[in-house]
Amino acid sequence: MGRLGRVGETLAIPLGALGAALVVFGLFMAALGHHPLEVYGLIYRGAFASAFSWQNTLARAAPLVLTALCVAIPARAGLMIIGGEGALVLGGLAAAVIGHQLAGAAPHAVQLAMAAGAMLVGAAWIALAGALRHYRGVNETIASLLLTYIAIAIFNHLVEGPLRDPASLNKPSTAPIAEASMLGRLPGLDVHWGLGLGVVLCLVLYVFTAHTTYGFAMRIVGGNVRAARLAGLSVGALILVACALGGAAAGLAGMVEVAAVHGSANASLIAGYGYAGIVIAFIAHHHPLAIVPVALLVGGLGASGGMLQRRLDLPDATVLVLQGLAFMLILASETLYGRGRLGRARRVAT
Repeated sequence: MGRLGRVGETLAIPLGALGAALVVFGLFMAALGHHPLEVYGLIYRGAFASAFSWQNTLARAAPLVLTALCVAIPARAGLMIIGGEGALVLGGLAAAVIGHQLAGAAPHAVQLAMAAGAMLVGAAWIALAGALRHYRGVNETIASLLLTYIAIAIFNHLVEGPLRDPASLNKPSTAPIAEASMLGRLPGLDVHWGLGLGVVLCLVLYVFTAHTTYGFAMRIVGGNVRAARLAGLSVGALILVACALGGAAAGLAGMVEVAAVHGSANASLIAGYGYAGIVIAFIAHHHPLAIVPVALLVGGLGASGGMLQRRLDLPDATVLVLQGLAFMLILASETLYGRGRLGRARRVAT
């Protein structure tokens, strides 16, 4: 079977689980007295039916592409990191502070400094979870989740305390960055450059993980740590690099939200993009290129929440139920698929 065939077989499992989630979600809507086809139609209209819908979908997909990479890249090294939300908020905070401190400098230099600072902070934060896993044996999933709560607490303390702009009365925020330092729009689109950065980073990380010796070594670690050690690979370094790359992507998502949307760091950064990235990475089966279309799909679901609220008087967060169903069914399908492959392998061996 060729590479495309294997990729298609791999993606068919999460996509099938996503279809099952839509069916279950439709039954849930029917129980609430709403026709499932009407709900599906409104989701489509709110996400993809018009230029305005596409604009909202693309804008929401921009940070999702980057936070999904925070899950997908460490997964290549066999780690399940779910702390992208923490790296995002700290990366956004670092970008806001750097952007304000460099006010008056050349705009492109400020943007580069904001991106570099955010990526370094995000990389260090997720690498900490990888270090705890490798050197202390702490489960990386639990560690990254707890680190997210710590990151949000640090963020809230600084934004509401030492770094608060006195002019932000009702909504505590850091001092705003200069208007000239904000990210512009993609040519011909009313969507900021954050989406372009996400797509480029997906391409770069795909080449890195699939077509370099370091990426190959990372995949060996993810497949069998013992075999990697026997082959003489530096397992610890590979784990830390994978976590740092994922954290850098999530930190960049925080910078994008500050420099393209909010103009400062405030509570709006804690929007659940890191958690949605988990769903996207699993649907894409941790493939950097597949993340982009899946992020568009999930971004469209988020953009359609307002349509469901206006037309059916449903809560704006109704689409989160669909995302949760998708995540649970994808996990279940992966477990069943893994057991099926193991059973087939045992039958062949005997």
